[in-house]
Amino acid sequence: MKALVYTGVETLAYRDVPNPSPDVGEVLIRVESSGICGSDMHAYLGHDDRRPAPLILGHEAAGVIIGGPRDGERVTINPLVTCGTCPACVAGRDNLCSTRQIISMPPREGAFADFVTMPETNLVSVPDAVSLDKAALAEPLAVSWHAARLGLEALHPWADRRAVVIGGGAIGLAAALALKAMEIDDIVVIEPNDVRRAYLNDHCGVEAKAEAEGLFAVVVDAVGYAATRAMASQLASPGGVIVHIGLGEDVGGLDIRRMTLQEISFIGTYTYTAKDFRDTAQAMFDGRLGALDWTEIRPLSDGNTAFRDIRAGLIPNPKIILKPAIQGD
Repeated sequence: MKALVYTGVETLAYRDVPNPSPDVGEVLIRVESSGICGSDMHAYLGHDDRRPAPLILGHEAAGVIIGGPRDGERVTINPLVTCGTCPACVAGRDNLCSTRQIISMPPREGAFADFVTMPETNLVSVPDAVSLDKAALAEPLAVSWHAARLGLEALHPWADRRAVVIGGGAIGLAAALALKAMEIDDIVVIEPNDVRRAYLNDHCGVEAKAEAEGLFAVVVDAVGYAATRAMASQLASPGGVIVHIGLGEDVGGLDIRRMTLQEISFIGTYTYTAKDFRDTAQAMFDGRLGALDWTEIRPLSDGNTAFRDIRAGLIPNPKIILKPAIQGD
């Protein structure tokens, strides 16, 4: 099969690799659509030791089951593989499973390829009325759905219902859409890139600004740099909640004194539970997360250029979807 292989810092090769073979309980999926995630970019830039080269990246995917009793079924993929039996899994917090694996991270190759294998339990059927390009957004949307849910559950009952999202990429936009679906109406997205900010305002149904005014009960940091954590520390209202999704850099930024004196909660969030993933998929299918028409489609063979364009800040769309079935020039 063909795959887009990360071979070194800022280097991707579109080349032939062996077809994957499903293990017991797994199925083979022909990948139709696979999104470029921020974590893929971190790996591409050499900033993620968990994803050493050579490796097939990509974990935001949808496709069609090949073979077996579900042959031909259209599915979106929950890429997080957990044991199902440890205390975290039994408690419904399977994203904290001590033996969790995710495709695009050893030992599991990713979905920037013609085929990928997954446990059958990780697949959610996609209605015929929903395109697989949109279905591939279930994973990033679930990340933000999980974060939004945790943030709102941590709010005091008396808190106002204002939220700000730092970062207008796919995760930030998805967080805004998830909060909106959870009946938060006053939401601002902070996006410094003029082109991206204009796209969000014109096409995505959210209010995007270069900076925010006032204080917010819920602050979502979808970037994760010291500067954005410092911003989050200042934007959170007394008794508010900072929900941290971004993995831009490891340390710095939080104003611990202000957070302590104002009893501001900080929640680190990682991926999603299996229930969050299913709930997100259903919200997508029901139209509660909007039109989801803010992606750019490119052939998988053009993946190297797509990564370079994202790196250069040339892409207004929050998400690029790579499609193995489309042939590049």
